[in-house]
Amino acid sequence: MIWNEFLTIIREEAGSRVVETWFKAIVFERWDAIEGVVYLVAPNSFVRNWVKKHYLTLMQLHLGRLLHAENPRIEFLSQKASEAKSVSTESSPKGVQVVPASVIPNGKPRSSSLIKVDSKKIGNINSSYSFDTFVVGPNNSLAYAAAHAVTEQPGTRYNPLFIYGKSGLGKTHLMHAIGNAIRQRYKKAAVLYQTADRFVSEFITAIRFNKVHKFQSKYHAIDVLLVDDMQFIAHKEHTQEAFFHIFNALYESNKQIVFSSDTFPQDLKGIADRLRSRLACGLVTDIHEPSLETKIAILKKKASLNGEQLDDEVAHFVAEHSFGNIRELEGSLIRVMAFSALTKQTISIDLARKVLVRSSHPSHNLNVDFEKIMNTIEKYYSYKHSDLCSKLRNKELSEVRHITMFLMKKLTDKSLRDIGGFLGGRDHSTVMHGLQKIEWQLKTNKELLEKIGKLETEIRTQ
Repeated sequence: MIWNEFLTIIREEAGSRVVETWFKAIVFERWDAIEGVVYLVAPNSFVRNWVKKHYLTLMQLHLGRLLHAENPRIEFLSQKASEAKSVSTESSPKGVQVVPASVIPNGKPRSSSLIKVDSKKIGNINSSYSFDTFVVGPNNSLAYAAAHAVTEQPGTRYNPLFIYGKSGLGKTHLMHAIGNAIRQRYKKAAVLYQTADRFVSEFITAIRFNKVHKFQSKYHAIDVLLVDDMQFIAHKEHTQEAFFHIFNALYESNKQIVFSSDTFPQDLKGIADRLRSRLACGLVTDIHEPSLETKIAILKKKASLNGEQLDDEVAHFVAEHSFGNIRELEGSLIRVMAFSALTKQTISIDLARKVLVRSSHPSHNLNVDFEKIMNTIEKYYSYKHSDLCSKLRNKELSEVRHITMFLMKKLTDKSLRDIGGFLGGRDHSTVMHGLQKIEWQLKTNKELLEKIGKLETEIRTQ
């Protein structure tokens, strides 16, 4: 079929994401050879307008070749009246169609709306994260103060608020704490915590199933939007367009917006300039790695919350033998407490030493580096380092690239950013995707498990 051949061509030229997000939602209706017109049907005006704006020339070129017609005209047929009505508001150039009145008083009332939002159904807020359980130190005091101030006057002070810092330093904790505090103060407030990658998935689903209007209405009706890990929206042009309009709708209605990322907003790569400027137009604050004293305070606080009184000497030992990442710090404490409970031993410096020295990165080999891993990869496969650094994405090469990422992460103490940099300057989210893919395959693919096992043995024995 002509359309299937066209999709194959577009997949090669523009990538699978473009095909899955936009073109698979379109139906090839008919070809009028006499008039030289290709008639297509889009699920909604949002998809129709986007495709016409960004891919019209591409469609004319390749459909023309397949139909043996020079520069055919592309026309989109109207949906049924009921369908047209459901999407009639989706193509606004400013993206602001429905702006509900905020239930949070901020002195600047906006227009009312017919949209009814059940705040209990919107949230994803983790009630265990609060300001009371957050340990404040020199590394995070400004971020903490800004987050707390946001809850006192949502939408007016520090809007938007952008918190950045390395993974595992407490950004997510602060965002949930903001959500919990605002919901406690304003019972009817619609507060939504959302990760950027989940926002992307939700947007793609809305396009595929003709629910863009519902998607927009949901976000326009929110009083406080908390978006975590904004770096995952990088290089996703279509999602950024939708998010840009949602941001404008909320910001113009004085709704509170809070972002987090692992990078300063101006350093985020793959983000459109106009969206990047929106991210940085409020207060930008960072969180650093905690000092030894702050780590000790965190450990004692977490132990206390779990009914344990941690000795100063033990807390000092655990803090010294854990990395700056607070998530790993808490993991070390959990291992110590779990070992204590299971063996019915009192938590002591000897017990902590036994647990942490034995379990501290057992898979990392000090003699293994990226070059040794690449030597083994090149020995077993027909690909060189330059191939893995390239933008080529055929199935076999992608698998080898993902295996390489997996081995680098498992056998060294390097970060995802370091691995991505070594493999052609890829960002850490790309590396994370590759790792997740291999980990998922290892659950069912015994052949891959054996293959990686052999590679690992070869690398360790070099």
